Amino acid sequence: MNGRIVAVVPAFDEEAAIGAVVAEIHAFDPAIDVVVVDDGSGDATARAAAAAGAAVVRLPFNLGIGAAVQTGFRYALEQEYDVAVRLDGDGQHDPAELPKLLEPLERDEADVVTGSRFREGEDAYRPPLGRRLGITWFARLVSLLSGQRVTDTTSGFQALNRQGIALFARDYPSDYPEVEATVLLLKHRLRLVEVPVRMREREHGSSSITFLRSIYYAIKVTLALFIAMARRYAVPSEGVQR
Repeated sequence: MNGRIVAVVPAFDEEAAIGAVVAEIHAFDPAIDVVVVDDGSGDATARAAAAAGAAVVRLPFNLGIGAAVQTGFRYALEQEYDVAVRLDGDGQHDPAELPKLLEPLERDEADVVTGSRFREGEDAYRPPLGRRLGITWFARLVSLLSGQRVTDTTSGFQALNRQGIALFARDYPSDYPEVEATVLLLKHRLRLVEVPVRMREREHGSSSITFLRSIYYAIKVTLALFIAMARRYAVPSEGVQR
């Protein structure tokens, strides 16, 4: 793909996994720069990322996934990258799947491309029933609110062009941001495309989303989506080139 590409990798206490994540990205394409946003980790995440060859941005304390992701996109914007890809720091996103995300950008068919675990033909990912029900609920709700069918609103595996980078560098939801971010980009009239990808199970650590937190998350984000639809967002500046 033409242009400079940066991989944005938010990470919190991922010392055991982050080195391999950075190495895999470089093995896939040595020309892709990697920036790891260390979200106030209490372990050696930042040191392991730097040792693997990544640039590291360290947040002073844990600000949450939304702030970490937005920091990465601000870095991409300030460094004038043409494309940013986002991969999580736990190793679930396989860099070998990146061509699927980059191809729609290369063909100028999208501003943001999301890797979906639930598009046709990709059924290897089997989350717990409670989480799958939540993912299905949000996919249907966002599809209804936005008028565009989406299947995986909680995926953090993405590729963005300059317009997508500029939007998320300026405005990115906090807390559990992916669902709200999907509505945000569609309200800004950016072109969203989903492509089927395979994701791996986490090898180190565990998810912070428990059953009770899942219920709280579902209620909170549902309310946030309706509020987001009522907000008047300014359309990104026409001066931002594709």
